[in-house]
Amino acid sequence: MNPPARGAGSGLDLSGRRVLVTGGGSGIGRACVLRLAAAGGTLLVLDRDEGAAEAVADEVGGVPLVVDLGDRQALASLCEPGGPVSDVDVLVNNAGLQHVAPVEQFPPDRFALILQVMVQAPFELARAAVPHMYAQGWGRLVHVSSVHGLRASAHKSAYVAAKHAIEGLSKVLALEGGGRGVTSNTVCPGYVRTPLVEGQIAAQAQAHGLPESEVVRTVMLGASSIKRLIEPSEVAELAAYLCSEAASYANGSAFVLDGGWSAR
Repeated sequence: MNPPARGAGSGLDLSGRRVLVTGGGSGIGRACVLRLAAAGGTLLVLDRDEGAAEAVADEVGGVPLVVDLGDRQALASLCEPGGPVSDVDVLVNNAGLQHVAPVEQFPPDRFALILQVMVQAPFELARAAVPHMYAQGWGRLVHVSSVHGLRASAHKSAYVAAKHAIEGLSKVLALEGGGRGVTSNTVCPGYVRTPLVEGQIAAQAQAHGLPESEVVRTVMLGASSIKRLIEPSEVAELAAYLCSEAASYANGSAFVLDGGWSAR
């Protein structure tokens, strides 16, 4: 008996497709790289950390792109006509960062940087990618948002603003691209077991005046009925589904993985 075709059963076969994942050097981004490469995609692993980008690209036989999306000039160069973004078939906007502080103490330059990386960069990357997708009549835009794209939390003004913005951008892209074979959706996880979340624990403990041991249980998972962090591979599996033919009618939607947080 012949082995099943790559992606069989899920409708996910990315053979011959070029896939760009931002923030692909760790966490959710790395999990997405591994999952989409397993489906046959040729991966472009974008990360500002050269070592991480190269290590993950080596794992999947992909191409590392060492770019700091907070650098406006570097982003513009990345998105030039004929550049590496101009012929991608799947774009996963995942890169992000966090800063926790009340509004009156929030550094304006940090606010601007977070919006640059998490809103401006996804816009420019999509802008550079969609002409190729439109020309071939197929493309997938997947944006790793957050439950914070649907709900707010104190002390996260920039992150919440950015995630709400990516929800709106995704819907516009969905309206413009749906009739041309290009879908755009967001994935909205709760707290995922990533270096970014692990780095938040101390900041949240300070902001809320709690011991670190209490932060995960009472702050991060307080509104969730499932009392555990999500694994990056779970988020990647949903992102992979949104790249599949089985999800060809999913467009302009937010797919929530929050353990019941937003059900309240």
